[in-house]
Amino acid sequence: MLTLSLALMFATPGFAAAEPAQPAAQLQRRSGRLGGMLARRRGGDSEAGAGTTALPPGSTLIRYGNSEAQRIRFWPAPGGAGTGSRRPPLAIYVHGGGWQHGAPEMVAEKPAWFAAHGWAFASVGYRLLPEAPVEEQAADIGRAIVRLRSEAAEHGFDPDRILLLGHSAGAHLSALVGTDPRYAGSGFAAIRGVIPIDGAAYDVVQQMQEGGRFMMRRTYVPAFGTDPVRQRALSPTTHSGGQDAPDWLILFDSGRDDAVSQSARLAGGLERAGARVQQQGIHFDDRSVMQRHRRMNVEFGTPGYAGNASVEAFMRRIEGR
Repeated sequence: MLTLSLALMFATPGFAAAEPAQPAAQLQRRSGRLGGMLARRRGGDSEAGAGTTALPPGSTLIRYGNSEAQRIRFWPAPGGAGTGSRRPPLAIYVHGGGWQHGAPEMVAEKPAWFAAHGWAFASVGYRLLPEAPVEEQAADIGRAIVRLRSEAAEHGFDPDRILLLGHSAGAHLSALVGTDPRYAGSGFAAIRGVIPIDGAAYDVVQQMQEGGRFMMRRTYVPAFGTDPVRQRALSPTTHSGGQDAPDWLILFDSGRDDAVSQSARLAGGLERAGARVQQQGIHFDDRSVMQRHRRMNVEFGTPGYAGNASVEAFMRRIEGR
């Protein structure tokens, strides 16, 4: 197996005590240029091809802040809203991109997958580096959850049955929001389950100690800085074991050592506090870690995706079946 977080490169409310996530401006510019160059060369970043050029039809644009990035793409459940407990649940997706890139239009087949199961679906955009530090990125996810719940009657879904899922950096953010109630505030109790997909930043301190130097300098230092206190505050493993979302399905590339170990650390903390946790490693034949990382996301919900059965069972639990 390979240990490689390089694929993630392209792939909270802010707390006054936190060290600002502001690396040298030169490093930010160089990182952005390199990410953009390789993204163009490969047809996108680690989530390239995930719907940025072919947004599935039927979405509504919802804004929840003044930044252009603070936008939500919402797809209603098919066949009407229903009433009371029969209203469909809502899946909220958080895109990846190394905390520096990405957009809520990067959804691939997810809206169709959830619609086929009678669910509503939303993809949340959030402010990115250098506009907003990771604390504020997580806070944006929380704000989006609160905004969506406030419009549940209008959009026809159950505001108290929410599934939060995310890929790559979005896996980290969804796990952070799912373990630290400060971010979602009044919306936290509505998060019935979380599906982080191929993340490797659940224990940021460990990852920065063990990860490749190039990757840490280009992606993790801009996101998490160099202060271990701040890194721990932004680690879902720090908060797991407290007031966590109750149900978790952690998906990861079985050939990535860092994703395997990071997923196990997150699962261990959640399980010790009584959360229901399932881990599933998914095997791909590709030799490229970047390609496997991409496939973990864009093939979610497509025929043959090895995680489909687990996701369906997870959804049934949230539905109460």
